[in-house]
Amino acid sequence: MEIVATSVIAVVGTLLGSASTYLFQRRATRRAEWFARTERLRQERLDAYCALGGALANYRRGQLDYWFAHHARRSPGDVPELKREAQRLRTVALEAMFRVRLLTEDTGTVDTAQRALRSVDRLYYATDRDELDRGRDASRSLIDEFVTASKSGVALPQLP
Repeated sequence: MEIVATSVIAVVGTLLGSASTYLFQRRATRRAEWFARTERLRQERLDAYCALGGALANYRRGQLDYWFAHHARRSPGDVPELKREAQRLRTVALEAMFRVRLLTEDTGTVDTAQRALRSVDRLYYATDRDELDRGRDASRSLIDEFVTASKSGVALPQLP
């Protein structure tokens, strides 16, 4: 009888050990999968935020080039080409904006990005150099505000 009891205890111990090992491995696997998913999303957001910040800066430069060419009337032949370039840069900025909107749940970051885009849009409509300078400063500040706001979306994740 003693041999049977010892065998039963050994089998139960082995089953408990296997079950606990399975549970710990499953938990470790889930944690690793969660971390991989979270890190992949963080990298995607980082790429999207960088792309949007750069696209806004380039669009801003394009708008300023277009404004100066149009209002300074230095070389009228360049105006249509600079207008097309500004439109192309706006399209790039919009594409980057769509990507940011898809990747983040933070409405504050998206709102800041949209305000920055609108401020760059308005640059061309400045009627004089003073208004342009104010718009240029405002757009620079809003782009910087977007970059600062997006930092929270790319922070390293905390383990669950």
